[in-house]
Amino acid sequence: MIYLSPEAAQEVQRLINTGSNPKNRVFRLGVQSGGCSGLVYTLTPSADLLPTDLVWDWDDLKIAIAPDFLPQIDGMTLDFAQDLMGGGFRFHNPNAVETCGCGASFSVAATTPPPPMQ
Repeated sequence: MIYLSPEAAQEVQRLINTGSNPKNRVFRLGVQSGGCSGLVYTLTPSADLLPTDLVWDWDDLKIAIAPDFLPQIDGMTLDFAQDLMGGGFRFHNPNAVETCGCGASFSVAATTPPPPMQ
C-alpha cells in the first residue's frame, strides 16, 4: 500500500492539472538505480494504466506502480512540504535502510529484490 498526505495529493493533482498533456491523468511512482544511496524515486505523469499496474485511488487521482517496485516502496508515505528552498516531495519509506541527505536516494536491505532494469 502507498499513502499520500493531503499536501502530496493536492500537489500531484496540481501537477496533473497544469501539465502540458491533458490526457495525463495517472501519476506513476517508481524506482530506478541511481543516486548516492543506490536507488532513486521516479514520479511521472502518464496517460494510461498498464494491465499489471497496482493502482491506488484518491478521489479522482490515480497513483500507479509496477508490481516489481512494491518490495522497495510498500508502506511508503508520499508527502509534500514547503521550506526556504521551495516545495518538494518527501518520501517516508519504511523499507529504506539508508537515505542520502537530499532524501531522494535510498537503499533497501539486501534481501529486498532489486528494481527491474529500465
